[in-house]
Amino acid sequence: MFNSPGNRWHSSGVTISPAAGDTPQFSVLASRLWPLYLSQALATGATTVSTILASLVMSDLGSEHLSGLPATLISVSAALSASFFGALMIRQGRKLGLSSAFVLGALGGALGFAGAKSGTMPVFLAGAAALGAAQGGFQQARYAAAESVPTGVRGLALGLLMLMSVLGSWVMTGFGEQITALGTRLGTDEEVTGWLVGAGLLGVAALLITIWRPVREPTQVMQASGPDQKPSLMAALAVPGVKSTAAAFAAAQAVMVTLMSLTPLRAHHMGLDHGSIAGLISGHIAGMFAFGLLTGPLIDRLGLRFGYITGGALLLMAAAASVTSTHAGLLLSMFVLGLGWNLVSLTTSKVLARHPAAQGPSDSLAFAASATGTLLGGLLMAQAGFPALAAAAGVLCLIPFWSAWRVGRG
Repeated sequence: MFNSPGNRWHSSGVTISPAAGDTPQFSVLASRLWPLYLSQALATGATTVSTILASLVMSDLGSEHLSGLPATLISVSAALSASFFGALMIRQGRKLGLSSAFVLGALGGALGFAGAKSGTMPVFLAGAAALGAAQGGFQQARYAAAESVPTGVRGLALGLLMLMSVLGSWVMTGFGEQITALGTRLGTDEEVTGWLVGAGLLGVAALLITIWRPVREPTQVMQASGPDQKPSLMAALAVPGVKSTAAAFAAAQAVMVTLMSLTPLRAHHMGLDHGSIAGLISGHIAGMFAFGLLTGPLIDRLGLRFGYITGGALLLMAAAASVTSTHAGLLLSMFVLGLGWNLVSLTTSKVLARHPAAQGPSDSLAFAASATGTLLGGLLMAQAGFPALAAAAGVLCLIPFWSAWRVGRG
């Protein structure tokens, strides 16, 4: 069972009262969390080799004007499923909820591959929808990691989860030649083959999560909040700073997903080859996840306002830099975009780890914002150009500053 922040863990499971200034034995906690971390690495790798380049698949299918539709479907499906998975995990536990999400994602990846390879757009979009619904579930693993450790090291736990995610992404990026070779044998392109590879990775993640032993469940978090704490969304939203936290996460997610999804298409129009576009994605993934072991402890040390203000400023910088017409400028924009999202995501996850009833609905709001952003972003880009899209994203980047004022230092 989980112990309060005033105690530390012993490998036998016995609680030992710490000496003054003692810190929790995070290494002991991490030894219980490694299947969760590794499954997230596989899930991020699956996303890297499939959904990020979905706009190119739509272009190949002859519907470039609908290039933002797969990302929109993914976000809509995630928005619809996140609250369901959140409630499922409160009732039945994290293990069942996460394993179900990984299985659904594997099925979606396989369906997306079949549709893209056969040139059947409805089947491809159905696969994207299923994979999006799965993301609404397995992305809540960050709450499982955060609630498993004391408050003072939750940023560290979340940062380590992000580091594992970027390792999964980089490994799959490094296998680009092998994925291309597999696509050649299957008679298709690498962006199509990536969906099949992603299905396999999510299948392995589903198997891996079966050996994970949760350290703490959402119901225990609610009980620890006090005997009068009600496990309801309304009770959670009544806590100062929770609504603004959900708004900050929704804004950051919308900006990140929209620019991440449409920048590769813009780079394609600029004449960049697949290798250069892959480099943009790698830089973006690095910004999102690679610095978690730095940003997480910084948020633990400097507080929530630091995460919101710094993250919002970086997102604003990314939106401004995205209008550049050079590869170097786009790479900078994508990297800073990822890093700004990293800070806001870590901060919001740390806040929401104390309010399980608000986790699923907050994720639903964020995915809905992403869906709206990609759909309207694609249309805005087609009608008014990329600078108009960047300006709209810049406005959303101001919301984390409001959240910093509302949530307090934390």
